[in-house]
Amino acid sequence: MGLGQIVAQSQGHFNPPGVAPAREYSLSKHFVHPFRKVQPKPIPVDDTMSPTTRAVIEADHPPVLTLDTINRHVRDAQYAVRGELAIRAEKYRERLAAGEKLPFDEITLCNIGNPQQLGQKPITFFRQVSALVDCPSLLAVADSQGPDGEALRLLFPADVIARAQKLAKAVGSTGSYSHSQGVPCVRQNVARFISERDGGVPANPDDIFLTSGASDGVRMLLNCIISGPEVGVLIPIPQYPLYSAALTLMHGRPVPYGLNETAGWSMSVADLTASVRAARENGTDVRALVVINPGNPTGQCLSEENIREIIEFARNERLIIMADEVYQTNVYYPEDRPFHSFKKVLRSMGPSFDNVELVSFHSTSKGVLGECGRRGGYFELCGFSPAVRDQLYKLASISLCPSVHGQIMVDLMVNPPKEGDTSFPLYQEETSAIFNSLKQRAEQLTSVFVELEGVTCERADGAMYTFPRIRLPAKAIAAAEEAGQAPDLFYCLALLDSTGIERFARFTGLLRDFHQKFMEQYRDE
Repeated sequence: MGLGQIVAQSQGHFNPPGVAPAREYSLSKHFVHPFRKVQPKPIPVDDTMSPTTRAVIEADHPPVLTLDTINRHVRDAQYAVRGELAIRAEKYRERLAAGEKLPFDEITLCNIGNPQQLGQKPITFFRQVSALVDCPSLLAVADSQGPDGEALRLLFPADVIARAQKLAKAVGSTGSYSHSQGVPCVRQNVARFISERDGGVPANPDDIFLTSGASDGVRMLLNCIISGPEVGVLIPIPQYPLYSAALTLMHGRPVPYGLNETAGWSMSVADLTASVRAARENGTDVRALVVINPGNPTGQCLSEENIREIIEFARNERLIIMADEVYQTNVYYPEDRPFHSFKKVLRSMGPSFDNVELVSFHSTSKGVLGECGRRGGYFELCGFSPAVRDQLYKLASISLCPSVHGQIMVDLMVNPPKEGDTSFPLYQEETSAIFNSLKQRAEQLTSVFVELEGVTCERADGAMYTFPRIRLPAKAIAAAEEAGQAPDLFYCLALLDSTGIERFARFTGLLRDFHQKFMEQYRDE
């Protein structure tokens, strides 16, 4: 139907066959006359608007997108690791860069796990292979006998060149799209890694999706699970805020369950059951259970027995298990708290558990790699129907493909240098140093926290965080309420204002001094 027909029809001059006359069938309720000026609804001006926004509105050219018209789920989403504390820290960085004198000399951003920003060195083998794959002109001279080839072989060991040649053949140009599910040979290597990690449990490359970081995979799964506003997902408290933010964006319902702090942040089936029943009684269709192991931000490594209880609970309650296992390399006490993958435990529980739906996530951003900016990750499906897998593939196809640089990093993560390879000694030296440094800092920070007044802190068995409990005086809580802030935010903002959260070598001493002064200032009389 053309524009002229629409206009005529809305004026009663055109009646499609079988349709009543215009006085009974009119599009005037649904179409705006194209030549008739429509007065927009005025938008109130308030003090929260930027000067530019105020000027546009006051000039009678109101914007389409405002805080009133934006998707309310975007507006309501909270992502604490990028919240008020991080924003103030960035402001301090700008002031220091401008030469302003503050109580501290630098700001160290610890709001997210971003190891290389804090000085962690990249693994040489990984970067060398990535560089050659990314620069075909360099790789092209690797086998030449001229001076260029000799110079390249002096800079890059033979196993680096061999791996780069193999990846370049499989990937092609890093500037081109790959298969939407990920480069097939990389998925094959991921499947081999999973099988070897889990003692021979088979893994199918067709069940593996490479993603731009684990977060991308989490969002993809939640997109499929959240089919309506009544759908809920069990998330741990404390939790990594990706899950609550993503659920808000997708109009789903977070269903919190508590971790047991005094039992090493373990999971209690009784608490899980209570959370599910309460949510379902309130009309929530609880469909999935998020488990973060090793824990973020709590640092626990779940025991095999606890994982078995969780899997049995999920089967009985018909829940999808979303196992966030991105810190599986960061396990500091493997003798008494080893990492157990949910898949390995699930496959050991017999045929009656074959239909339990499990999706496991991993990432190149954590472990000893810390390659956050490369955006590499994967997830593996277990127990899902082929029809659902096809829908996930369609969803992956909408984004065309995950980061090719991230896919290369995934391949290197799951297939690093082996003993006997030229690069193995340096790889072992670098990864051991990073691992030992992370473990040492976790232990040191925990020991500092437990010395502070009103603070308790469980040992971090893994991951990159400790999670202290700080009992603030009533006077401090009242001051936080007066400032319109949550007590924990009030404390952390005061810590930032005083110390700048400086480098770790100085931070532990600064933390002791700050906490003592804070408790004295707000001590109850």
